[in-house]
Amino acid sequence: MILSHAILVDTSAYYALKDKDDAFHSAAIRFVKTNIYPMVTTNLIVVETLNLVKQRLGCRHAIEIGKKMFDPSIINVLNISDEDISEAWRIFQKYDDKGFSFTDCASFAVMQRLKIHSVFAFDEHFRQYGKFIVHPDLS
Repeated sequence: MILSHAILVDTSAYYALKDKDDAFHSAAIRFVKTNIYPMVTTNLIVVETLNLVKQRLGCRHAIEIGKKMFDPSIINVLNISDEDISEAWRIFQKYDDKGFSFTDCASFAVMQRLKIHSVFAFDEHFRQYGKFIVHPDLS
């Protein structure tokens, strides 16, 4: 897989896909139906997503989405490296005026290291960071 053509899937996109009441649910479904590029995520996003879905929608929904997240025919889960953690910590401290979570910063770091240029997200932080193409375009 050429990662520069991959799209990182963020927690916000997973949640929008799962929660039919989410404001971005329809946009998320449309994006997935038309996307032609391989999708990747990180182990930290998996943890964050499973926790969020379980908390808000219940364990059954978390298990359903987890089965898809752990299916390599659907998505490839990338492990955050020690280098990524160090870079995430640098980003986290540098942008202390933003609401970036540490998971956001780790996503930024792994995307930069692997030259992943696009992200499927509804989280404003990816747009604020300004270094990636954010899908879908909501403008």
